[in-house]
Amino acid sequence: MPITTDIQIHAVNVLVIGSGAAGLRAAIAAADAGCEVLVVGKRARTDAHTVLAAGGINAVLGTRDPQDSWQQHFADTFKEGYGLGDPAMIEILVREAPDAVGELTDWGAPFSRLPDGRLDQRFFGAHTYRRTCFAGDWTGRAVLQTLARKSEGIPMRERFYVTELLHADGECFGAFGFDLDTGTRTAIYADAVVLAAGGHTRMWRRSSSRRDENTGDGMSLALRAGCRLADLELVQFHPSGMTHPEEIAGTLVTEAVRGEGGRLYNANGERFMAAYDPERLELSTRDRVALACYTEITEGRGGPHGGIFLDISHQDKALILERLPRMYRQFLDHQLLDISTTPMEVAPTAHYSMGGVVVDAETTATDLTGLYAAGEVTAGVHGANRLGGNSLAETIVFGRRAGQAAAAWARDRTTIRRPATVMAAADERLASLIRRGAEFARPLQRDLRDLMWERCGVVRDEDGLKQALTGIEALTEQAQQVDVSPTAEGHEDLAHLLDLQASLLVAKATVLGAIARRETRGCHNRSDYPELDETLTKTLEVSMDERELLVGSRALPEPAPELARLAALTPDLDPTGRLTE
Repeated sequence: MPITTDIQIHAVNVLVIGSGAAGLRAAIAAADAGCEVLVVGKRARTDAHTVLAAGGINAVLGTRDPQDSWQQHFADTFKEGYGLGDPAMIEILVREAPDAVGELTDWGAPFSRLPDGRLDQRFFGAHTYRRTCFAGDWTGRAVLQTLARKSEGIPMRERFYVTELLHADGECFGAFGFDLDTGTRTAIYADAVVLAAGGHTRMWRRSSSRRDENTGDGMSLALRAGCRLADLELVQFHPSGMTHPEEIAGTLVTEAVRGEGGRLYNANGERFMAAYDPERLELSTRDRVALACYTEITEGRGGPHGGIFLDISHQDKALILERLPRMYRQFLDHQLLDISTTPMEVAPTAHYSMGGVVVDAETTATDLTGLYAAGEVTAGVHGANRLGGNSLAETIVFGRRAGQAAAAWARDRTTIRRPATVMAAADERLASLIRRGAEFARPLQRDLRDLMWERCGVVRDEDGLKQALTGIEALTEQAQQVDVSPTAEGHEDLAHLLDLQASLLVAKATVLGAIARRETRGCHNRSDYPELDETLTKTLEVSMDERELLVGSRALPEPAPELARLAALTPDLDPTGRLTE
């Protein structure tokens, strides 16, 4: 069944691409400003990647620790990012997070409370004070459901795939895409567009993202439209993801397991963290634990499924059922394994994109006029290692700013060019992908994920990264022969090819950044450059020129002297009683 020859035209003031927390918060802000808004997403309104965020959302409320301050939250975030975070963006985040959390509370978010009714807060990772609000171990789902209820009156097109941004003369005027079920193509004209389409962690063999999400498609949309991407090589690998069965490999095993006393062992029965961080052991920082696990596996001390062993069986079963109910059921459901009696086999998993689209701190504006971006698709806040609990706060704070800025631009815009030739070209490019071929997208996606895991994974070196570039070029050639044959069951294979194309482009940008960052800093481990290089305390950017990728760098602004001093004076923290990042 070919794609229909008719193209639908839709026009709105503000188009939001992405239906997660950042997208919905942007939509709410734009609608509140009086704009007609449309949200498009590949998934249902209540099933975006945000639902997988478990730990909590940060805001300085002083509920548990009245001495906390936005300045200390800044210092913790800047320090944990190894000096690569944008000070302006971090300051906006920490100053506005309390109000953002207050809004969610007013809208009915079921955050845990103290007996006196105030929001409870707990320690999370490298926070000096308790500032993480939470809803059990399902905070992301609670936040998304709250935003979904609040945005019920805003139109949304679910199962809609955006293939490219529409732009002319340096200005964005909408997006082009198709319905995943019917194949109907639609040009959505908009006075302003907000991009909130997630990260790129699904490009790795083991990933905590679900299938067909976080493929880098949002970053690819921006890059192909003339925007810069920054620091894509800075990918946070969570220490523990499931290793099997194949269909759920990489699924997160919460760090609360280690927070509740879980111990890590290699296949020889050695509690190996003593060799990597003898003081903090399993409660070391996320990047150090992930590196330790990766090293044990690659040096041949892994288990039968390529992982190491996380053991909580020494704890009382009642405590496990009380504190870790989701993990207990997760392993029982997928492996028939009782974690109260048997160790779990786990391995590092790609978890979070610290890099992404370059945006203005105040407005979230990108390099393309009329295009704004928020959430994991952007760069700037997290530097070389994300502070736990900041990601949900970022989606709400900058989602709101993006919606407000987009609405202001849409209201003030007096003229807008929408050349029919731009839409026609987008249509032709999409139609050209419907063809018979000798390859299929799924195996090539798997080949790319294997390549990125092996050559640009937890530990990298120059030779491996150059091999990755060669492999990406070969896969790009093969992708030109992918079979796309839509049927009455839908147009998923077209989406798979588009995801593959986006992943190949963003993977190349990521590898180029990893080659250029010849140092070890935070989540970025170069075995051939094991030391941090102060001259590389800058952001590495990739842009596109005539389909070629160019790598450049940009010096970061200095924090205010008092904030820099506070960050320098903030000590490494005793992890006792804290959830790790």
